[in-house]
Amino acid sequence: MSTHDITRHATGQSQRCEHPYDGADCHCGSGSSKTLVSGAPRVALAGAPNAGKTSIYNALTGLHAKTGNYPGVTVQRSMGTCKVGGKTLTIEDLPGAYSLDPISPDEQIVHDVLTGTSTTVSAPDALVIVVDATTLQRGMNFIAEALALELPTCLVVTMTDELSRRTGRLNVAALGQALGIPAVRVIGHRGVGMPDLRAQLAQVENWQRTPLPPPTDPDEITSWADSVLAAADYQAPQNDQITSAVDKVLLRPVPGTIVFFTIMFLFFQAIFTWAAPFQDAVEGGFSALGELVHGWLDESHPLIAGLLGDGLIGGVGSVLTFIPQIIIMFLIIAVLEGVGYMSRAAFLMDKVMSIAGLEGRAFVALLSSFACAIPGIMATRTLPSAKDRVATMLAAPLMTCSARLPVYVLLTSIMVPSDAKIGPLSARGTVMFALYLLGAVSAMTAAWVVKRLTDRGGVLLPFYMEMPPYRLPRPRTVLIMVWDACKGFVKKAGTVIALTTLILWVLLNVPMRSDEQFNAHCSASAECAAVSAAVEDPASSTIKGDDGQVITDPEELGKLLEAQKTSYTMDNSWAAAIGKTVQPVFEPLGFEWRVNVAILSSLAARETFVATLGQIAAAEDPEDPGAHLATMTYQKDTLTNKAGDQLFNPATVIAILVFFVYALQCMATAGAMRRETGTWKWPIIAFTYMFVMAWVMAALSRALVAAFM
Repeated sequence: MSTHDITRHATGQSQRCEHPYDGADCHCGSGSSKTLVSGAPRVALAGAPNAGKTSIYNALTGLHAKTGNYPGVTVQRSMGTCKVGGKTLTIEDLPGAYSLDPISPDEQIVHDVLTGTSTTVSAPDALVIVVDATTLQRGMNFIAEALALELPTCLVVTMTDELSRRTGRLNVAALGQALGIPAVRVIGHRGVGMPDLRAQLAQVENWQRTPLPPPTDPDEITSWADSVLAAADYQAPQNDQITSAVDKVLLRPVPGTIVFFTIMFLFFQAIFTWAAPFQDAVEGGFSALGELVHGWLDESHPLIAGLLGDGLIGGVGSVLTFIPQIIIMFLIIAVLEGVGYMSRAAFLMDKVMSIAGLEGRAFVALLSSFACAIPGIMATRTLPSAKDRVATMLAAPLMTCSARLPVYVLLTSIMVPSDAKIGPLSARGTVMFALYLLGAVSAMTAAWVVKRLTDRGGVLLPFYMEMPPYRLPRPRTVLIMVWDACKGFVKKAGTVIALTTLILWVLLNVPMRSDEQFNAHCSASAECAAVSAAVEDPASSTIKGDDGQVITDPEELGKLLEAQKTSYTMDNSWAAAIGKTVQPVFEPLGFEWRVNVAILSSLAARETFVATLGQIAAAEDPEDPGAHLATMTYQKDTLTNKAGDQLFNPATVIAILVFFVYALQCMATAGAMRRETGTWKWPIIAFTYMFVMAWVMAALSRALVAAFM
């Protein structure tokens, strides 16, 4: 999952910022060396969605709040500070709103903050209204409502370059004079006009209120807006020719849907094909590091060598191996967001969403959940219907988030050969696409069920969403999004996953077993006895390697005996006891105690499933833990398999994959749902129904695959 350092909930708590903008003396958050200054004048940024508020906010504060070329990116308040003219200001970025008459929670936030009716924060000291020059006529209604608040106000006009390109025109200074407030032309993502805006902010105490408040009657507002625009010599832009031409294809049901699914399909093909060489390099680097640690410490401190080499490096390294896939995934998402495709996808999916009783904006929330369910749940604030929000929240965790990616990649790699093809396409990529599609279809089904249960007589509200023109995304914006995603992934690997893997290493290695206990076990085990005899007399060895050849090398035989000792210790460890305790629950799914332990560890973070299996495999076969996973066998008879059968057989692998499609194992997601709904009822319902569905669907999938094996 990826979170942004500047995000802030409506309670007003700020977090860390690390990246100053162009040397500006800017900062935010209690986690940094500097904090928001108490008593500093607070200036709010408000305006329509996708008008450029967050780009201006980032330029002023030096932060990296998420931006995208589609409405509804900002769904929460964000705050930072910036020094201008020797004074410190608090800059507040508000969600986009078309009106101060709210119809959704994000617009309610804007209304409550600006009108001073919020129970947690007071009204701002000054207001910056941000308007898009290409949609200025529509934005005049918001300007009229904002000016009626009688706050010291400055107008910022964005997208003037786009207006000129499309043969429109506007006199920004004349517009400010007609409104009776200062006005500045700004292109935030390029920094154009930012010095002028900072100059205005330096004298915020001198900002005047409009001398003549705008009318409040809708008919009078129209006449007022026309007169103001005429005074500003405003000419509306022509339709963007490129956007119109592309939309003639992308917004039509049949070709648009084909393009959508083609993009999604190629998306998953790229995750496997493009990342493969980089992933091999990362895996090789961690493997070499683990071997280096073992070489240093095996003789003098074998326990520390195991803790560091297998527990920490092996566990965390097995997760960080998927960094290349994470980079590619978020790179493609960032490009799609920056281009402006998100709005088109929402439009196309509106009819599909209506089948589930939802509207197209719910698709944006669900699509955001591909990165992480938490921003997806927060994005439900753009939905006007409370019942739609609950239904979307309960469905969002079913969308395949980035935390599931390592699990999917690992198991798909075990089940599907790397050179397998379905026509010209990679079979692994096709399986990944099917898993993501299954999650999406299941999310829609869950939303439909929730809507049927909670809103049987509900009327679906009409869907509306602005279609921004297509734009080439800024490389800096794309890189920031990818960097933040990778930073969040690495941070989780270095904290939650590292701690979990260390705890698991301890659980897998205690209680310690003496040589006498191992020797007694080895004498009773035919396989172990054969390895022990081969170590004593390599020439008489009958042990065969994976290639079918008899192993007579003393060093290799010694490693096999060590692996037998490790396996014996793990089989009798506390972790094994925990895994065997829950065996009755998971045995019908074909899971063995090692899989059960990995499933339980994934409650901390889904990625630890991979780390846990990596630890077990590395302990049993340090030379090639990845290959060892594919050759693991059941140790005892189960309801679905016999001792000696392949552990990760197709039926069991499918069962694990399907279980991860449905199970809610992310406690952070449950916490986000609790914050958004104000109660633990819905997170408990979500966890319960998803676990039951995960178990049932995994059992059915396993039985179906086993029937055809």
